[in-house]
Amino acid sequence: MTEVFLLLVAVALSLACGAFVAAEFSLTTVERGDLERAVERGERGAAGALKAVRQLTFQLSGAQLGITVTNLVVGMLAEPSISKLISGPLEDIGVPSSASTSVALVLGTAVSTVFLMVVGELVPKNWAISTPLAMAKRVGTPQSWFSAAFRPFITHLNNTANHVVRRFGFEPAEELAHARGPQELVALARHSAKEGALEADTAELFVRTLNLADLTAENVMTPRVQVVALDLQATCEDVANATRATGLSRFPVYRESLDSVVGVAHIRDVLAVPAAERPLRTLGQVMREPLFVPESLTVDRLLDRLSGRQTMAVVIDEYGGTAGVATLEDIVEEVVGEVRDEHDPHETPDLAPAGTDEDGRARYDADGSARLDQLARVGLRAPDGPYETLAGLVAAALGRIPAAGDRVEVAGWRMDVVDATGRRAARVLLHAPAAEDAGTAVQAEKTGQAGRAGRAGGGELSGDTDAAAQSARGKRGEHGEHGEHGEHGEHGEHGKRGEHAEHAKRAERGEHEEEGR
Repeated sequence: MTEVFLLLVAVALSLACGAFVAAEFSLTTVERGDLERAVERGERGAAGALKAVRQLTFQLSGAQLGITVTNLVVGMLAEPSISKLISGPLEDIGVPSSASTSVALVLGTAVSTVFLMVVGELVPKNWAISTPLAMAKRVGTPQSWFSAAFRPFITHLNNTANHVVRRFGFEPAEELAHARGPQELVALARHSAKEGALEADTAELFVRTLNLADLTAENVMTPRVQVVALDLQATCEDVANATRATGLSRFPVYRESLDSVVGVAHIRDVLAVPAAERPLRTLGQVMREPLFVPESLTVDRLLDRLSGRQTMAVVIDEYGGTAGVATLEDIVEEVVGEVRDEHDPHETPDLAPAGTDEDGRARYDADGSARLDQLARVGLRAPDGPYETLAGLVAAALGRIPAAGDRVEVAGWRMDVVDATGRRAARVLLHAPAAEDAGTAVQAEKTGQAGRAGRAGGGELSGDTDAAAQSARGKRGEHGEHGEHGEHGEHGEHGKRGEHAEHAKRAERGEHEEEGR
């Protein structure tokens, strides 16, 4: 009977070991926010669990102490008890008495170990991980009582362990870091969308917002070759004409060349001038002070700078020249996708599904300024090279200036140059590899396509995280001298809208009209 009693004690200790294991895993996996809300609702055991989480290192040490002690005692009690109980039956079935003791000891060890592993380790661990909040509320308070009872011993063990950790150059922490990094949040949003816990559009908006910190002014700006600017000697009437022609409301004002921007003309200031005086008043009298920012300025910091009266920033490259301009609309479109209004009649997306070809391969109509991260979104992983846009990729693959009708294949994708203007591929028809699922076109539509200014979101819900992060570059593409605008006449589009004026060199999109003074 003594052996049976000892076995019952061993079973009870195995259950106690399971409680310690459940406490260890539930306290480390439970969300602090869930516990705090449970405390606010007055749920039983929540306050004790929250207190334990706030002393996590100490409580985990207590749990480890309990696990270690119960394991040792279970082994001391269960193995000999089981051995004695089964040694007699082993002799009865013909096992020699000289061997029965050894066989019984081996069987006793195996049985007690399996029972302890299942009942005292695996079951409570899996249970705690599956329902951390419920388990933490059950075992948090008892665990705190046990740790408090052995506080001096646990404190000594903790101090010894912390000393060893510090010798390795690390500072011990009392609690787990519950704050999530940006990449963790992105992965969490994508997983939530995949599981249906979060709307795909909501998750995409969340991911785009998080990725703003990884973008720079160069990534969101309107490139120099697309900028519509006005000469310092132009008049208020010229601003009104340019606004009617392009739908734009702000224009950089330069002296002699676009590398010497001296101000920003806003249609609001022009409209404040009496109509009769507009042909006589020059921009030097109404322009605002320009805001200059480097290409490397992160978008979140750029957003802080673009406040109040400063809603346009002139982006300066590393050589001191004008690289382009960035506006609040550029940043907003990085988050919410393309924003279209009545002033964008000619706007076309950078990348849009175009059905399938005769071989059943998915096709995409792409603008030459489409960024590499946009291409990665539909599966085109461009090799590393000295280019940032689709136009640059095509030119690098051809080894010359592209012309309409050119065809090249990169990474299994066929690229047909549909239109080439301004010494670059303006529109390209992409053919996915034969193995590519044509349904990717639907995914591309769902994840949203950015406009011609290259304002695509920073991350996609189903894309390759590393590829998208490595290829999230600017829209600047191939830049040339912008030339000088005349004082009068209509001006071409700024950025992605309509037709562009032609000066010393052509802008990237469309045919341009020459304007004289």
